[in-house]
Amino acid sequence: MSESKMPDWEKRFRAPRVSLPDWAEEAPDRSLFVSNATGTYELYAWDRATGEQRQATARPNGTTDGLLSSDGAWIWWFDDKDGDEFGVWRRQPFAGGEDELATPGLEPSYPAGLALSRDGRTAIVGRSTDEEGTTIHVTREGEEPFELYRHRESAGVGDLSHDGTLIAIEHTEHGDAMHSALRVLRPDGTTVAELDDSKGGTQELGLEVLGFAPVDGDTRLLIGHQRRGRWEPLVWDVASGEETDLALDLPGDVSAEWYPDGSALLIAHSFEARSELFRYDLATGGLTAIPTPPGSVSGATARPDGSVEFLWSSAAQPPAVRSTTGEVVLDPPGMTCPPSVAVEDAWVEGPGGRIHALIQRPAGAMGPLPTVFDLHGGPTWHDSDSFAAGPAAWVDHGYAVVRINYRGSTGYGRAWTDALKHRVGLIELEDVAAVRDWAITSGLADPDRLVLTGASWGGYLTLLGLGTQPDAWTLGIAVVPVADYVTAYHDEMEALKAMDRTLLGGTPEEVPERFEASSPLTYVDDVKSPVYISAGVNDPRCPIRQIDNYVKRLEKRGADHEVYRYDAGHGSLVVEERIKQVQLELDFAERHLRG
Repeated sequence: MSESKMPDWEKRFRAPRVSLPDWAEEAPDRSLFVSNATGTYELYAWDRATGEQRQATARPNGTTDGLLSSDGAWIWWFDDKDGDEFGVWRRQPFAGGEDELATPGLEPSYPAGLALSRDGRTAIVGRSTDEEGTTIHVTREGEEPFELYRHRESAGVGDLSHDGTLIAIEHTEHGDAMHSALRVLRPDGTTVAELDDSKGGTQELGLEVLGFAPVDGDTRLLIGHQRRGRWEPLVWDVASGEETDLALDLPGDVSAEWYPDGSALLIAHSFEARSELFRYDLATGGLTAIPTPPGSVSGATARPDGSVEFLWSSAAQPPAVRSTTGEVVLDPPGMTCPPSVAVEDAWVEGPGGRIHALIQRPAGAMGPLPTVFDLHGGPTWHDSDSFAAGPAAWVDHGYAVVRINYRGSTGYGRAWTDALKHRVGLIELEDVAAVRDWAITSGLADPDRLVLTGASWGGYLTLLGLGTQPDAWTLGIAVVPVADYVTAYHDEMEALKAMDRTLLGGTPEEVPERFEASSPLTYVDDVKSPVYISAGVNDPRCPIRQIDNYVKRLEKRGADHEVYRYDAGHGSLVVEERIKQVQLELDFAERHLRG
């Protein structure tokens, strides 16, 4: 189909996209980014000095997990099998050449973080397997890997100090996968410092590694904490134990990263589904706003010249990598991505407090409209005023789209995120029901044409909602969902097992009643609406066997359903496949709503 005849919704998927470029600390002109320019998301090397761009990876199902060594000499990338997320790290020279196994001596695993020395020849490699739990290794060229850390619970590599003498890890040895503690080790495995906010109190508080100061001999570690009910940064000197609390007067979650000379922090502030940037001077405590358009910044980095590059979008405007110099940093040639419509905010009173919903509707359309309730994944994630081709496709076809930051979502404080424990899924759906009722009574949504949909955790909530609220929804579209929680637990990757134990308070054998109450399979015979399910056959997060169990129950009673299986993992990185999936979803909704 020619571009002139192609519908806008399809152009939004095909138009070339680029990620925020990662740049080499010791060679700032060398960058690495992800793009779909060939129709599949792959890694690209970019020499800013010459302008040359080179595709670094080429695999049938795409590649997005990569890292550039600080000296810019090496590109590391994770090699799994058809999206199953189980594999090994490989590397290739920045200028091109043969790929080689980057960590000989380490067996394939799920990745649990990676940090590289400045020359890229020493790596701190995190691994996760069902048999071993989490292991972290020091690998050096020409030497056998050294096991630095091992524990049954989930953990991960945080960062390696600038001079390579300190290693920060996040761990959940206390058994709470939602709230990590920190440990700093030397490369020989001896402990330098520990910080654990989960101890000594009634609150469950987490910590995260944001990065070591980018200066030789500097023992300052930038971390995130939740001590005041939201995410905020502080500077922890791991040698002296001194903590410098920034206490920023900003109402939402705050993250940060270092400026290249270590004298200031680049602050990212997220509040009520929008974000903004600031520069924080560590010597004076001064906070200076960095101008960005209204919308969402999904990544930012401070360059050696003091400029800031950031990936920005809004619900209406497609993403672009911009700079505070006023330039568009990367503008890929090819098809222009069409804009969509702006998002509206709605605040709805719910059983656990005010719920924030984001609404898009066709321009000039009045209700009541056929309405799609598109539930985000995670669950520790949130929808924002950012560009998304999927919701825009529904709007183009005449639907209103409602996205809900239900309890469990990030960005609204620690208590909101942590609220869903034990009654998992059911709590989120209470908030979804409140927003559904508002959408109908406000005149936005036609109660006879309501679509419940979502991917991953959103797909799980879709199936659970169809079974626990069978009269509320006209049809459901579940993408890579959890369908049978017990089987999913036993088949999923180890890190997700740990998360499920935290959310539900134990294993299926220890708390069977909670798994039963939260499993869509429990309510499958109550489902009245037509159901569409799509699933990746290699998905380690929402494995195929538990979906097949759910589908067999639908088949047994002759329930109206369709299933689409594709050869990839937890979603597809191939543009044509993604377009095919969206078209199938649109067709399913059109057939059943028209009928």
